[in-house]
Amino acid sequence: MTARIGVVTFPGSLDDRDTQRAIRLAGAEPVVLWHKDKDLKQVDAVVLPGGFSYGDYLRAGAIARFSPVMGALIEQAKAGLPVLGICNGFQLLTEAHLLPGAMLGNDHLHFICRDQKLRVENAETAWTSDYTVGQEISIPLKNMDGRYVADEYTLDKLEAEGQVAFRYLVRGEAAEGYGNPNGSLRDIAGITNEAGNVVGLMPHPEHATESLIGTGRTDGLPFFTSILKKLVTA
Repeated sequence: MTARIGVVTFPGSLDDRDTQRAIRLAGAEPVVLWHKDKDLKQVDAVVLPGGFSYGDYLRAGAIARFSPVMGALIEQAKAGLPVLGICNGFQLLTEAHLLPGAMLGNDHLHFICRDQKLRVENAETAWTSDYTVGQEISIPLKNMDGRYVADEYTLDKLEAEGQVAFRYLVRGEAAEGYGNPNGSLRDIAGITNEAGNVVGLMPHPEHATESLIGTGRTDGLPFFTSILKKLVTA
C-alpha cells in the first residue's frame, strides 16, 4: 500500500505544492490538509511546509500553532507520528513545544535567499536515515526569522543527546553558501525530538529534489525517501 503523507496548508503557505511534488517523486501519496481540519485523514506522516502562516507579525508560528489541525497533530506526534517541519513549519513545531527552543529574526535583520551548505549530524531519525553522519549537502534557504535560539541548558542537552540534526557549514566564504546565514546558536540548522519522529529544518529540501530544475541538485530528496523506508519497516 502506498504511504500517505499529509501536507498542511496555512493561509500564506508558499511551498505546500512543492512539498507535495517531492512526496510524489519519492513514491508516496501526498494528502492535502487544511489548517482548519480537525483530523489528519489517517495519514502515515505529516509535513508542515514553508511559507508564512497568519499571525507571523506577532511571532512566526505563534498564532497558527492554535489552528484546529495542530491539535490533532500535536497529539499524534507525541504518540509517534512522523512530522517534518520546514522553515515556517519548524517555527510552528517550536511554538507547539514539539521541539525545544525558538526561532527569532535573522541577526542581520534582512530576508535571506541562497543555496546553503549543511552538514548532517543525525542520520537516525525518521526523516534522515538516507543520509550519513558528516555528509555535506546543499539545500536552498529562504527566511526572515531563521535564527534558532535556546538557553544553554537546552543547547547542551541537544548536543549531548544527538538531537542536532543539521548544522550550517561555516568554513569558506558565505557567498558560496557557507557560513551561518541567520545567527543561529551553535550553527544549528535543524533539530529532532528525543524519539526521532519529529524533525525541524530551516532550509527547504523540497526545492532540491530534481536534477533538471531549481538548484540542479537532489540533496533534499533523502528526507522523503527516508520516511518511506521508516513507514515500510514500522
